[in-house]
Amino acid sequence: MEEHPHRRYNPLTGDWVLVSPHRAKRPWQGQVEKGSKERRPSYDEGCYLCPGNTRAGGKQNPDYQQTYVFTNDFSALLKDTPQGNYEEGELFKTESEQGICKVICFSPRHDLTIPEMSVESIKGVVDVWQKEYEELGANDFINYVQIFENKGAVMGCSNPHPHGQIWAGRTLPVEPAKEQQKQKEYYDKYKRTLLGDYLRAEVEKKERVVYSNDHFVVLVPYWAVWPFETMIIPCRAVSSIDQLSDEEKLAFADAYRELTIKYDNLFETSFPYSAGLHQAPTDQEKHPEWHMHMHFYPPLLRSATVKKFMVGYEMLATPQRDITAETSAARLRDLSKVHYKG
Repeated sequence: MEEHPHRRYNPLTGDWVLVSPHRAKRPWQGQVEKGSKERRPSYDEGCYLCPGNTRAGGKQNPDYQQTYVFTNDFSALLKDTPQGNYEEGELFKTESEQGICKVICFSPRHDLTIPEMSVESIKGVVDVWQKEYEELGANDFINYVQIFENKGAVMGCSNPHPHGQIWAGRTLPVEPAKEQQKQKEYYDKYKRTLLGDYLRAEVEKKERVVYSNDHFVVLVPYWAVWPFETMIIPCRAVSSIDQLSDEEKLAFADAYRELTIKYDNLFETSFPYSAGLHQAPTDQEKHPEWHMHMHFYPPLLRSATVKKFMVGYEMLATPQRDITAETSAARLRDLSKVHYKG
């Protein structure tokens, strides 16, 4: 299988990925370009996310010194959306969607990213994620809280200031809904979480594990689609972030930092990605089937400038990758834990 085309199954979603390792027997041939070493100031008077500055929507940020959260001035979801729906037969359906969108500034410093922050500062971000999940989820019209981060312009990040977002809505989004179904089917059958069993198998095999501490494991999933796709999974089967202890949150922050340092070191660039937490819905139901986890989807393949997006066959048929998950994991695992900037 390691040398020939094969398909791998994703038990979390029911999807498949085509793996073609014969196309990349020497995946690191040719020029490997490094990213430009852009130097940003710690404060940018033109940045609408920096402390004290006026945002694009006209409101002014406080002189915040730690993590700062505010309601998005240009929210994709609105709290006061009137309820309603429209149907014309079976082919035309529309329904209103209600929700709240927030922005989280990870740090007051404009020049930092997660791998350049301290573990304690990143734990402050995790603390805010926990608080927002609890508070947003307590609204009777919020049934799912999606926490995510887009890093880098290539992933649609409109501002380099370190920040993430939360979109909390009434309905369960498409990807979490797939995971909800598959995890529930597995839990109903075995009375154990799908990711709990998967994680135990991966730790025993070791070949796709990138980093681990006492409470979290970073690995390249067996079914990875993106070249250096990873997941952070808690060792304890918690269904959502509000169940993490202080010690576990610190370990989560450590895993987050270690992974992103390795990402940056891979091509000595500020490594772009989209990342986000998948966890239990906030629909006031119990969800023992859910095992919280964080996905990372980075687009870089061979260098700081060679990107791998879903195109052609991948958009029209099935996702495909050339390098195996095992090769990606080994590549990341062997990188230094010290950030390349020193």
